[in-house]
Amino acid sequence: MTKEIIQTNKAPKAIGTYSQAVKVGQTVYLSGQIPLVPETMIIVEGDITAQITQVFENLKAVAEAAGGDFSDFVKLNVFLTDLSHFPLVNEIMGHYFQEPYPARAAVGVAALPKNVAVEMDGIMFLKEQEYPAS
Repeated sequence: MTKEIIQTNKAPKAIGTYSQAVKVGQTVYLSGQIPLVPETMIIVEGDITAQITQVFENLKAVAEAAGGDFSDFVKLNVFLTDLSHFPLVNEIMGHYFQEPYPARAAVGVAALPKNVAVEMDGIMFLKEQEYPAS
């Protein structure tokens, strides 16, 4: 199997030595997304709710570029500098995901890139494409 690098301008460009996502077979590994606005590469304005929402929007853009969507996520990792914000993650996640939900981990961390409050990464497993009989 070969690996395919996933790249979209609808999500923040990589700000280091990594790819937005890497696809191997039907599995897609999405790099961590922070609340950067793709067009400006500036942290979204607003409170933690705005940051969490922007992270989900960035993950959505990368997922779509890989040929998937939130229903294809099998694992989501959430990193928060303040775990008291976790109920907001659950609330906002409910707008993006439907049951069955992916496996998930939530980790409290001391700091994140650019001093943001939240970062998320994930793994998707894409459904096999169906081709019409010839």
